[in-house]
Amino acid sequence: MITVRPMKTADLTVFQQWLYTPHVAKWYQDPLSWIAEVEQQDAFFNWIHHYIAEQDERQIGFCQYYACLDSEEPWGGYTEMGGSYSIDYMIGEIDYIGKGIGKEIVLLLIEKIKQHNDAKRIVVQPESENKASCGVLLSCGFQYDKEKDIYVLPLEF
Repeated sequence: MITVRPMKTADLTVFQQWLYTPHVAKWYQDPLSWIAEVEQQDAFFNWIHHYIAEQDERQIGFCQYYACLDSEEPWGGYTEMGGSYSIDYMIGEIDYIGKGIGKEIVLLLIEKIKQHNDAKRIVVQPESENKASCGVLLSCGFQYDKEKDIYVLPLEF
């Protein structure tokens, strides 16, 4: 069973290690900015909800979500609509790749975002070459908006 828990300062060491492994570094470029963001999660980046994914209390990955409005990114016009959130996720431990864990992490993030009264949709824009991530999003119910090159999951209550 996969769980996610709020990221702590003590998790920074393993997070840094993951950022420099080839399977993560391919998609998470500029590791120093990711590290700085997590180091400032209780200050400048307190609008981002950072989590560590675990299986049987073993740290295996990282994920986060945030309101698009707080990020000041346009997200293909979805930010202007209001109620848009976005997510990031990774499996840091190579032994856990290809086992459906990415999907479990995304589903857990969806449930967390649904707890926000203003949440209307989740938008994600992985690189098109990241076939695994694109597949995870589709398997979680996201639809690909070809015009805006973005994956969208309308949230229904």
